[in-house]
Amino acid sequence: MPTPTQRITRSGTDRREFLRQSGYLAIGFSWLGLESCSGEATAGGSSPSATPGPPDSDQINAWLRIHEDGTATVLTGKIAIGQGILVALRQMAAEELDLPLDRVSIIMADTGHTPNERYTAGSASIEGSGTAIRRAAATARQQLLERAADQLGAAVIDLTVTEGVITGPGLDELSYGELVAGERLTDEVSPDAPQKDPSDYQLVGKPEPRPEVIGMVTGRPANEQDGYVQDMRPAGMVHARVVRPPVYRARLQSIPTDEVEALPDVLQLVRDGDYLAVIATSEYAAIRAWQTLRQKSEWEAADPLPDPANLFDDMPGRVTNSETVTSAPNAEREWESAPLRLEALYTRPYQMHGSIGPSCALAEYTDGQLTVWTHSQGVYPLRDSLASMLGLAAEKIRVIGVRGAGCYGHNGADDAAADAARLALAVPDRPVRVQWMREDEHGWEPYGSAMRLQLRGALDADNRIVSWITDLWTDVHSHRPGGDAAELLAAQYLEDGPDAPTEGYLGGGYRNSQPLYQIPNLQIEAHRIQGPLRVSALRSLGAYGNIFAIESFMDELADRAGEDPVDFRLKHLQDERARAIIEEVTQQVKRPVTNTEEGRGWGFAFARYKNQAAYFAVAAEVAYDAAAGTLRVLKLVGAIDAGQTINPDGLKNQTEGGMIQSASWTTLEAVKWNTNGIVSLDWETYPILRFPEVPEVSVSILDRPGTPPLGAGEAAQGPTAAAIANAVFRATGRRVRDLPITAEKLVG
Repeated sequence: MPTPTQRITRSGTDRREFLRQSGYLAIGFSWLGLESCSGEATAGGSSPSATPGPPDSDQINAWLRIHEDGTATVLTGKIAIGQGILVALRQMAAEELDLPLDRVSIIMADTGHTPNERYTAGSASIEGSGTAIRRAAATARQQLLERAADQLGAAVIDLTVTEGVITGPGLDELSYGELVAGERLTDEVSPDAPQKDPSDYQLVGKPEPRPEVIGMVTGRPANEQDGYVQDMRPAGMVHARVVRPPVYRARLQSIPTDEVEALPDVLQLVRDGDYLAVIATSEYAAIRAWQTLRQKSEWEAADPLPDPANLFDDMPGRVTNSETVTSAPNAEREWESAPLRLEALYTRPYQMHGSIGPSCALAEYTDGQLTVWTHSQGVYPLRDSLASMLGLAAEKIRVIGVRGAGCYGHNGADDAAADAARLALAVPDRPVRVQWMREDEHGWEPYGSAMRLQLRGALDADNRIVSWITDLWTDVHSHRPGGDAAELLAAQYLEDGPDAPTEGYLGGGYRNSQPLYQIPNLQIEAHRIQGPLRVSALRSLGAYGNIFAIESFMDELADRAGEDPVDFRLKHLQDERARAIIEEVTQQVKRPVTNTEEGRGWGFAFARYKNQAAYFAVAAEVAYDAAAGTLRVLKLVGAIDAGQTINPDGLKNQTEGGMIQSASWTTLEAVKWNTNGIVSLDWETYPILRFPEVPEVSVSILDRPGTPPLGAGEAAQGPTAAAIANAVFRATGRRVRDLPITAEKLVG
């Protein structure tokens, strides 16, 4: 039998031996310059030259660079994945610096230049990166004012700043460019540096379009900073396709080596253990070879998957560990003795990210240096996992974030990057592009976890909640890379790959499991189960399922009590911002949310994301036609309080998109499988909302300029699901507790 080192045909060298023999090149440019790989194109902007790595994150120049031409470059460890953060971060920096927005550019998510901010997740980019950038800009402005005061012989208080030019009492002027004189501002960021009063804002709070959108819709290459990683076409690039097993954990037995190697334009067939890929000079050749390998390779199947019909019934028997989220000693007693009690079971299926563009990545290995272009949500954690998988030092890997065509969660981006990195070692000095096929994306991406939620609630004689008990069962909601290669799909099939992924992060499963309402006896237990399918972080993690259950249950309690569902919620809320956002939605809806007519109904829901981020409330109108067997979401009317609004246009777009995505999840989406594997491998077997089905959507913003900005990107997911469920109940009289809510479930 050939050894693992002989299984890479046409290369002659084992990957680890190859790496051992290779030299080292400090981090720098490869076939794309820094400015063309990440960032945002802006008139007059410029980028710093390549450096060995980012400076200490406590320093100003970790977040901000002022250039001699008077422009500035912002650096963020976060990546743009559709949420529009880059223009908002530029607004925050430009505001504090008193610079026009078109003189502030931005570089995102690059291990060679930007701070290590771990993941772009949890709706934390504006709260985290934005706060750091704002402080750095305020510190830089103060430092430049102090330099100008020394040179002009004036007091700082007597200086003014207009578009990056400081003017003294004698009308003498010094520009930012003159003051920095080509040097970087290396002082530490001061949290006490004076920041602008919101009443003086010129940029923050104003709508700004996203400049990259034009390139995204016209298909301009990514090296113009406007496109997707899928659009990158560097000179000398080769194409690769990875052949996935027919089912999880299958083992590769044989491959048609001679037949594939004889195909035109095939450069190399790569086999490493159970990992199989082909590299070709054209994409067509790579796909043709991939098809042959899929048809004629032989695999030893693993154990069959469990019957999906038993998924939720089996969950209590698949528990690996449990956590008490919050406890109340009297919860059970109060529930037992209450005059009115209610119990309900809600379920959420496995759901896909459903990225419109399948995952893609590029990598190049030159002179011992590996550069990877990816739409990963965490370039630094991915770098560390790649280092572990490949046996490389992390310093020999540079990971550069480039937009991907659809994400919002941990889809296949990191796995495609691992594919590209592994295959780049087989063809040094040539960029390797790995493009997943649609069936790869649907069949192998890590899904959002299925959930089972058992809720019990009790009301006293005044219809106030006196006890609330939740038991929830869920798989983990994060298997992101973070140093351990086991989270990467490719690594799990390599000859000397790691063991299976670790237990993962249960906490995401009980995100938003605690109602924001005033409940005296609240008890919540979270149970981690080992599910049958590959899972990780999908937008909002467990908040989607938890809020769907909570807000459906609140409606059921209100109905049992004979009270208006909005009034019932307000009766249990003391948070004034929560009350305000609810009242905003009820004012926007032209009729009370409890009104119904034949086959039509309104529903309402509310939550504060993570109980500490943005407040969001929404009313949904649905129509059910029993004769036609159709269910449509007609309208979604939302309101959001995200604290200080940086870019209202971006906030509205983000929220509207979240509402539409949630409507798709809620009425259509569920991963289908059988004992032989995943069967939802295309858009027919995994439908999402089409354009004609998109509801009318509107969002109002409650801006609070004097308060900190709050994460908003995932605020809409859970409330929208519950509002639709509550609307369906009012339209049909039937309560559907099992997602997705389809017309078929309303029959009978």
